Amino acid sequence: MTKEQIFELINGMQNPVMYLATSENGQPHVRAVLLYSADENGIVFHTGKFKELHKQLQENPKAEACFATGKYQVRVEGEFKLVDDIEFKKEIINHPSRKFLQGWIAEQGLDAVLDFIQVYRMEHGKAHTWSFEDNFKAKEYVDL
Repeated sequence: MTKEQIFELINGMQNPVMYLATSENGQPHVRAVLLYSADENGIVFHTGKFKELHKQLQENPKAEACFATGKYQVRVEGEFKLVDDIEFKKEIINHPSRKFLQGWIAEQGLDAVLDFIQVYRMEHGKAHTWSFEDNFKAKEYVDL
């Protein structure tokens, strides 16, 4: 599968949730995270400043994201880096897919929400796909 096909699968999901695995003190942790974008610029999501996920990625940025698309599973490994760009945060919280944040902004104020939101991007991840059809084949990695 090509890089373009992988991005097409990820972005074509009806429910843009990825499962993100991190590690803390040798203990793996997996949770569902709402994807913001996946393209040539990397895989982007956000979390809260006081969340365990943020703490875990600060201590160990290596992680693996898994996207379940029905027929395929796409797994991407790499490092997530904190994105410190206030304009990008504004773009994210004002995006139509983030309407759930609007009530919080009205209640807490834009500055408080911008301070709380922590944006992460995985650039140059390494992906592989899985399906029942190729269950016993060796993994073939694609650089994203």
